[in-house]
Amino acid sequence: MGEPLVWVLRDGGRAIGRVTIDGNDFPWLHGVFEPLEGFEAVRPLFERSLRLLEEERYEEWESAYGLIDGRLTFDSPDGPVAEFLLHIENDRAWFRWSDTAD
Repeated sequence: MGEPLVWVLRDGGRAIGRVTIDGNDFPWLHGVFEPLEGFEAVRPLFERSLRLLEEERYEEWESAYGLIDGRLTFDSPDGPVAEFLLHIENDRAWFRWSDTAD
């Protein structure tokens, strides 16, 4: 078995979190989330996004997730991805991604 795949969440180019992949359910990847210095500044964005999604407040969720999408980037082990949908709850993360922007 090879090295675990690690994805990196960035804010302005600075690494603020890592996701170590430990499972998948196509098209979603799942993993352990490790916050790094700087993540606390954006944690409320993820908490609000997840809460709105769970409450099925989809229009508000789109606006809330836009704050994440507009500020952060996400790097696969091969480099940055064009689009991603990332959820973080405590030490767990799940996401889907695309190499091309729509």
